Amino acid sequence: MGFGSMRLTGDGVWGDPPDREEAKDVLRRAVELGVNLIDTADSYGPEVAERLIGEALAPYPDSLVVATKGGLVRGGPGDWSADCRPEHLKEACEGSLRRLRVDRIDLYQLHTVDSEVPLAESVGALAELREEGKVRHVGLSNVNVEQLAEARSIVPVVSVQNRYSLSDRGHEAVLEACEREGLGFVPWFPLAAGDAARGEGAVERVAREHDVSPVQLALAWLLARSPVMLPIPGTSSVEHLEENVAAAAIELEESELQALAA
Repeated sequence: MGFGSMRLTGDGVWGDPPDREEAKDVLRRAVELGVNLIDTADSYGPEVAERLIGEALAPYPDSLVVATKGGLVRGGPGDWSADCRPEHLKEACEGSLRRLRVDRIDLYQLHTVDSEVPLAESVGALAELREEGKVRHVGLSNVNVEQLAEARSIVPVVSVQNRYSLSDRGHEAVLEACEREGLGFVPWFPLAAGDAARGEGAVERVAREHDVSPVQLALAWLLARSPVMLPIPGTSSVEHLEENVAAAAIELEESELQALAA
């Protein structure tokens, strides 16, 4: 189970959280609970989440992978736009290195595909960062199967981060491609903004049988869905963090998995 840091920022993923120390407590507790991947991006805040991670956790334990992303820029709360020009990505990576307090980023991901920039140019910039030793591994986000194949012809890709959840399985083909190629699949929005918490039908029934919350059940379903799946639920609460991590211990029967996926 990973941890996504987007919710450690202010409203609209903009500015500081209400309590920076509390946000850092969440990060520290995640590591204590055995979370071994923390996902972030330079656009979260912007820059806020990366700074919090660097302040709370650097120097990082060897067991922890810190993954960040570049390629989205912010104009204000709730405002996101793409900038995947090679020069911007290289500048963004330098900023992430400083804020995360590292010499090399474990996993650097292209945050989106920019319709104004050929994908080969964007991925080529990440390949150069890898060759320079500033990036250990390259990942992608928000791509389709064809874009994944094109990127892999340029640089080794270890993971894909796409929107995916029990209630939103639109990227099933990408997940299947990751399974075939042995790539990590990191579902963002894994709880579909609270949809899981409402718990209806099979979700409510199976959750009740296991004496867990619908949110925990949705995470357990993701983990059971594929061996390459790595959910990154985010929260600003230590209590919710502990509940999310506990979902990894839930074991679902095949009949339950089929009922949930129906």
